[in-house]
Amino acid sequence: QPWQDEVGRIEARLVRGLASARSAPGVSDVRALGAIGVVETHEPLPMAAVQQVCLAHGVWLRPFGRLIYTMPPYVASDDEVARVGAAIVDTVTSVPSSA
Repeated sequence: QPWQDEVGRIEARLVRGLASARSAPGVSDVRALGAIGVVETHEPLPMAAVQQVCLAHGVWLRPFGRLIYTMPPYVASDDEVARVGAAIVDTVTSVPSSA
């Protein structure tokens, strides 16, 4: 399978899926490079609350300090990548920072 094409597809989907997080209060940066997507917040988010929102979307993510980071596998479908993006956006728009 042409992995470079898959990386480009995932990157494009992450860019689209995470775009609305840019306007969320508390978000300092949104970026995607290759198959990696990151939303950076001004303050750390409480891990338990992040996990609850993500699990409600059927995905497992955990914050790393001020970062919510994802690197979907190259075999992830567009719908699966979109679900991850929606979970991240929902997290940063609904979970208050722990500061």
